[in-house]
Amino acid sequence: MRISDELNTAQWTKSTLSVSSGGNCLYAAKLTGDRYAIRDSEQPDIPPMILRGDVFRAFIGGAKLGEFDF
Repeated sequence: MRISDELNTAQWTKSTLSVSSGGNCLYAAKLTGDRYAIRDSEQPDIPPMILRGDVFRAFIGGAKLGEFDF
């Protein structure tokens, strides 16, 4: 499957902490081959970032530990 097709049919999820007006939403989707995609609702013209599973999990793990609480 082409990545563009996979992104178009992906199950995108956003945080329940995002506002309902759609202004501060970061979406994530699980792709095939242990890959993840993230996209920003404020910049729909920019292609999503595709990450390997280990990179995505390391980032999420760090966020859960507060490593990005700037």
